[in-house]
Amino acid sequence: MSMKTNTAAIDLTEFKQGWRIVILAMLGLAINANASMLYAFGSFVIPLQTAFGWPRGEIQSAVTFLFASAVVASQIVPWLNLRYGMKRVTCISLACLALSFASISLMGPSIAWLYFFFALLPLASMGTIHVTWTYLVNLWFVRNRGLGLALVLSGTGISAALLPSAVTWAIGRWGWQGGFWLLATLPVLVVLPFAMFWMKEPAGVAPRADGTRPAALIAGGLTFSQGLRSMRFWFLNIGLSLVVGAIVTMVSNTVPMLRDKGLTAAAAGAVFGGFGLSLIGGRVLVGYLIDRLWAPGVAAVALALPALGCLLLATTGAEQTGILLLATALVGLGAGAEFDIAAYLMSRYFGLRDYGRLFGVHLGLITAAGALAPWLSGVVYKSTGNYMMVLTLCGSAFLVGAASLLPLGRYPKFD
Repeated sequence: MSMKTNTAAIDLTEFKQGWRIVILAMLGLAINANASMLYAFGSFVIPLQTAFGWPRGEIQSAVTFLFASAVVASQIVPWLNLRYGMKRVTCISLACLALSFASISLMGPSIAWLYFFFALLPLASMGTIHVTWTYLVNLWFVRNRGLGLALVLSGTGISAALLPSAVTWAIGRWGWQGGFWLLATLPVLVVLPFAMFWMKEPAGVAPRADGTRPAALIAGGLTFSQGLRSMRFWFLNIGLSLVVGAIVTMVSNTVPMLRDKGLTAAAAGAVFGGFGLSLIGGRVLVGYLIDRLWAPGVAAVALALPALGCLLLATTGAEQTGILLLATALVGLGAGAEFDIAAYLMSRYFGLRDYGRLFGVHLGLITAAGALAPWLSGVVYKSTGNYMMVLTLCGSAFLVGAASLLPLGRYPKFD
């Protein structure tokens, strides 16, 4: 590592060349099915419960179908990107995502329709998942990779900050269908035009006609099989799977949890908005720090803070909205750090040689954890009748997951 990467100053050279990629990828992640649907989900729970009479625990299980389908999508899209090119796959996926969201507004009274459409969303939009955007950013940024990823991955913070209130407004105006219509407009109006004109790989690293890449790029890193045999790979997967499971549980349950405390729908959405703002701020701060400090140490601190947020949510009443806002902000800080840290650590510890497939496996595993978490939280809530045990389990997962990153050790050097 050069001395320049350890200084406090930010080298803007890479940003001057790749600012369009940053904006495109940030917006792409903001409207990604997993992010937009996950952060908007809390606003749909009670309206769907009222409209169809579905039990809340069964509605929560829809997130499991969303994430289970994303596991499959994350294994397919690296191959599609190599075979057909990232730009083509992404543009088609954006159009399919819009159609899928619009189709949900037509679902019938059986909750099986909700599960079907939630499973469809990641498959229809697989070109917009994290594998594509983080790989693109890793290609464009080296010295400022942590900060570049942080800015791009802040797109999910935009979703978390804006979508709960926006979807609540749309539902209030046009019913639960209006929320899905709003989500359907975002891929084609906000992202697709930028993808068509700005999406490209830097000169010298684009795949050849046979799908292979220049030797200068593939030389730096482990092969797919070497990565799978690495203990570091599994420490990283286990630790971040625990964290992601806890984050998904908190995201999908916080608004209903706040409503149970006595907050109105608008107040609960506003409090949860603090989650998105802290996600963005925490992500940028962590991204800046991991370019300069040992990333697993930074990660351990950032990912442990949400445990305090869980404690505050468990012990705070509806009248203490300031503390509730702080609690959701602490959880948002951990959520902001997680994907930024995951993409950075995968590139630093395993290189770019087989980044797409290795990160696809990692994304599949943490997505599986995210898929199981809402189902488990629904079971726990149904058996206890409150969120106390859910908060206890999430707080413990944050602490154990953060500590699991510390054995990663020094960054390896690739020839």
